[in-house]
Amino acid sequence: MENDECRMKNEEDNPRDLRERTEEYALRIIRMYASLSKTDRVAQVLGGQVLRSGTSVGANYREACRARSNPEFVSKMGDCLKELDESDYWLVLLVKSGTVSADRMDPLIAETNELIAIFTTSIKTAKKSK
Repeated sequence: MENDECRMKNEEDNPRDLRERTEEYALRIIRMYASLSKTDRVAQVLGGQVLRSGTSVGANYREACRARSNPEFVSKMGDCLKELDESDYWLVLLVKSGTVSADRMDPLIAETNELIAIFTTSIKTAKKSK
């Protein structure tokens, strides 16, 4: 059964279901990685890192929605937040290293930061409702 907190946060804070949004985020990460130069070592290393962290957000979110307790929910949502923060780090490095232009990466970085805000709020709410 889906965690009530997942359902409640989706309805209150985000008109789009977070499952759908985190899945689309993963697909955007996959497409970004696929577009990187296959011969540029920096692009492949940094891209591989963000591919791993960015695609795990949705999987961790699905686990959070099936949490058996509030502490388990908070823990899994924390995992989502850690992966988003790591993804932000790699995306910023792709830009700062000159591997990808800021114009091209800005929308993905903006989505990362919006998701960070949503997950942070959700964790705070869940901690209050112990």
